[in-house]
Amino acid sequence: MSDRIYETALGASDKDSITLLGHDLANDVMGEVGFGELAFWLATQRRPARGETRVFEAVLAALADHGFTPTAIVTRLTHLSAPDSVQGALAAGLLGGGSRFLGVTEDCGRFLHDQLPAEHPVDDAGWDAVALEIVRAQRAAKRFVPGLGHHVHKDGDPRTPRLFAIAEEECLTGPHLRLFAAIGRVHPEVLGRTLPLNGAGVCGAALADLGLPLELLRGFALLARTAGLVGQLAEELRNPVANDIFLSVDLNNRSVDPRPYRPEELQ
Repeated sequence: MSDRIYETALGASDKDSITLLGHDLANDVMGEVGFGELAFWLATQRRPARGETRVFEAVLAALADHGFTPTAIVTRLTHLSAPDSVQGALAAGLLGGGSRFLGVTEDCGRFLHDQLPAEHPVDDAGWDAVALEIVRAQRAAKRFVPGLGHHVHKDGDPRTPRLFAIAEEECLTGPHLRLFAAIGRVHPEVLGRTLPLNGAGVCGAALADLGLPLELLRGFALLARTAGLVGQLAEELRNPVANDIFLSVDLNNRSVDPRPYRPEELQ
C-alpha cells in the first residue's frame, strides 16, 4: 500500500463525516450555501462575497438556455436514440460547446485579458483609446473581435446591459468589463457599422473581472448550460419533438451524385 499523501482542500470523508472546503458538509454547507455560491467557492477555494455571488449567478442564468440551439437539439436527438442514457444525452449537448456556441464566453474573457494595458485608464476616454487600437489591429489582421455581434439580437442583446447594470450595482465593474464596453462604443468608427456586444461575451468579461481562472471560463458556461439541457430533456419527455426533427431530415433528403473531394474548395 502506497504511503504517498494526496492533498486536497475539496471533499474528503471518514467513517462519521464529510468535509468540503474545510467545512462540515452536512451541517455547514447543506441548506446554508446556494449552488452558485458553492460552484464559485469550489473553483476559487474562497467564499465569494454576496455581490460576487449575484454577478456569478446572473452569468449562469444568462447562459443556461437559448432555445433550440445545436446543443439542445443534439441532446434531444441523443435521448431519442438512447433513452436509457440521460448522461449520454447531456454529454452530447455539452460537447457542442465551442467557438460558435458557449465557447465565446471563454474566448472573450481571454481576449480581453490579453489586451489589457499594463496601466488601466482612469476614464472612458482612456479606455476608448485602448479599444480603438485593439479593434483596428483586429481589422487589419482580418480577425473578429470576440463577443462582438449576434446572429439573432442584431440591434442589441438584452442580456448585455442587464449584466453591466448588475456588476455596476455591486461595484464589480472591473477592467475587462470596462474594455468590453469601450469596444462597444468605438468599433463603429473602425468597422463602419454597429454590432451588438453579445451576452456570451459580456459573461466572459464579468467572469474575468471576478478573478475566476481564465482556463475555466468555458467550464462555467457548460455548468450553466447543463441546467438548460436538463430542462430540454424534461420538456422532451412531456412534449417530444426529437422524432419530428429526425423525420424532417430523414424524409426530405435526396440522393445526389458523388462529389470528389477537392482540397482547394476548403481554402
